[in-house]
Formats: sequence, C-alpha cells, structure tokens
Amino acid sequence: MKKKTAALLIAALAMATVAAGCGSSNGSTTAAASTTAAATEAVTTEAAATSEAATEAETEDQAAADQAAADHVAELIDAIYVQSRTEDTDMQCEEAKAAWDALTDAQKELVEGENADPDYFGRDTGDASKDDPRNQDEIGDNEILVVSFGTSFNDSRVADIKGVEDAIAAANPDWSVRRAFTAQIIINHIQAREGEKIDNMDQALERAVANGVKNLVVQPTHLMHGAEYDEMVETVNAYQDKFESVKIAEPLLGEVGADATAVNEDKKAVAEILTAEAVKVAGFDSIEAADEAGTAFVFMGHGTSHTAKVSYSQMQAQMEELGYKNVFIGTVEGEPEDTACEAVIEKIAEAGYKNVVLRPLMVVAGDHANNDMAGSDDDSWLSMFNASGKFEKVDTQISGLGSIQGIEEIYVAHTADAMNQ
Repeated sequence: MKKKTAALLIAALAMATVAAGCGSSNGSTTAAASTTAAATEAVTTEAAATSEAATEAETEDQAAADQAAADHVAELIDAIYVQSRTEDTDMQCEEAKAAWDALTDAQKELVEGENADPDYFGRDTGDASKDDPRNQDEIGDNEILVVSFGTSFNDSRVADIKGVEDAIAAANPDWSVRRAFTAQIIINHIQAREGEKIDNMDQALERAVANGVKNLVVQPTHLMHGAEYDEMVETVNAYQDKFESVKIAEPLLGEVGADATAVNEDKKAVAEILTAEAVKVAGFDSIEAADEAGTAFVFMGHGTSHTAKVSYSQMQAQMEELGYKNVFIGTVEGEPEDTACEAVIEKIAEAGYKNVVLRPLMVVAGDHANNDMAGSDDDSWLSMFNASGKFEKVDTQISGLGSIQGIEEIYVAHTADAMNQ
C-alpha cells in the first residue's frame, strides 16, 4: 500500500512538472511551480515515513530474532541443568556451548531461563586446562577413587579437589588415583563450558570394573557423614561383588559422635589447621592477637537437615575447647538454627567484636563461597553483616579447605587407615 501511494505521488510530481513546462504565462508558471513544490514535499515526506517505518520493522524483526536465539540457548542450558545423566547429555552439552558461541554480545545479555542467565557461560571461573579429570583407563589392580561433590569454579577445583587428589597420589605411588563427582549438574556445567569430562559415580565404578581393578579404596572429600556420604556408600555397595576388596575411608571430620559436645581428633585437627590459616591470611600472629584487636572469624559451612548437622555444633564446641572464643561456626542453610547468619551476627555483636573475617568451612571454595558468602547480592553473608550496621569492617577469605596442606594430610591419613583395615 505504501509503495502504491509513493508511486501515485511520483506520478503527480511528473504531471506537475509537465504542467510547469507548458505554462504560457508567469501566473500559470508560478502556479505550476507551486504544484511541483507541493508534490515534491509530499513525495519526500511520504518517502521519509516509509523509510522510518521500514527501519522500525527491521529493528523489531531483529529484536525478535535476537530474543529467539537467546531463548534457544536458555532452553539448551536448562536441559543440562539437571541431576541426571542420559544418553543425550554429551550431545546436549556440545549443542548448548555451540549455540552460546554463535550469539552476539547483545544476544548473550538476553539469555534468561529457569536456571539460565548470561553468566552461565559468561562467568570467568579460572583456567580449566590446569585441571586433571583423572578419567584415564589403564588403572591396574589397585585404585583409589577420590569422590567429591564437585565444583564448576575451575580455580577452586584445581586448588581444592585436585590438591587433595595430588596429595593422595603422591603418598600412594603404587596405586592409581581416579576421580568421581556426585553432582551430575556440576559435571554437566564443566563439560558444557570447558569440554572437560568428569566421571560420575557409576561411570567411575564401571571404568574400574572394565579395567579389571581388584582392590578399590574410596576416599570421599566430603566434610562429614551426611546425605551425600550416605548416597555415595549406597552406590559403592552396589558394586561390592565386582572387586576382591572394597574399602571406604572416613570423610574429613571423621565419625559424627553422639551429641553436640562430642569431638574427636579429626575435628580438633581441622579446627586448629583452619584457624591458623585464617589468622595468618588476616595478618595476625595468633588467634589471641586477633581477639585483642577485636576481630572475630566466622567459618561458614553448608548446613544440612541430616542428623549429621550436629557436626557443626561439635565444631563450635571444639573451637571453644581450644580456647578460640572469637571463632564462630555458621551455615548457609541455617541448620542447626544457631548457625544461621542472623544468629551468628547477634552472637558476634553481643561478644563485642567490631571486625569480622568470613571464610568457608567447606572443602571447595565454589558457588557457596563466592556467592552465598562473599557475593554482592543483598542476601549474601558479606552484605548481611555489613547491612546489620554492627561492625566496622567485614572481610572475606575465599579459599577452600582442600588447598591447605594440613587438611590434605588428614585425607592422606584417612586413606591409609582404610587400606590398613
């Protein structure tokens, strides 16, 4: 319709021009010129309007295409954001990354889904090439399978998980050390983002069977005998008859104990090693010096509804038994209740401390440490401690337990104890 209108106006302009050329008097010439000018203006105005409408239409079409491309990537990300592996998982991971890479920068900002956002592929979490997935075959008769929940933060995976694995491998040169993660979601994240394939529990155990492993030792990097540990044991037990011997080592904090006051040598060692490391990083000569300077340390764990949650209370009891009155145990989940962020803030404020250092009580400094503890959102521990207005200074130390040599040595000792059972 717009093209037809423009054509009619052009025809009118042509006729006006002819009329102007045929005029025999100044009056008629002037009239014809006015007609020509009017027609020219009309054509110009209509052409501009047509061009603007076309531009708007093109812009709308491009915006729709951009959103469609972003939505497609969001759907692909949501499809692999699951705690299950299927025969399509490998293909889905590759497809999601390829589709993301094909987006423009503007399109990437539009990615939004149930779990998808621009940071899914866009966040810089370090150099994955420094990691070793430890999924090689040619295992031999003896294998130590190091089982972790996992993390998609590359630097943390290298420092914390690989750090423990390397220490165990160095202490047991006659054994092959392999890796398994229990979180399929994490495995999918790493595979999609980095192209690094890490075995889940079933894959790792099937690999051991296929390689003819006779003696299997499973060393969990879990903190305690919680739900994840129980699930791991259940999976391993299903493969018991595939090996000549299967032994499962203790998690970091050892046996849970009967009540909140029950402590053991593992908890004592972890309390001493973690506190000493945090104090050193904070620039103090001792925990007593930090106390005199009005500085409290908060070690933030995950928390759990499992009966093993008493382990957090036991760690608090252990700190108090060691005389670390300015050390407090907290949890992201707030279980036990007195480890919730608000409760910990009140404890520290009532004790009179004005400076606080937050550090994870987690083997890996992954998503919880970077976001729940030290993130910029209003519900992070750093934000809530600052928003309380009760403290002059709040610092964070984003570092997992697995990167501390003393902690690695505890895992090495647990592996040796299992071997000697």
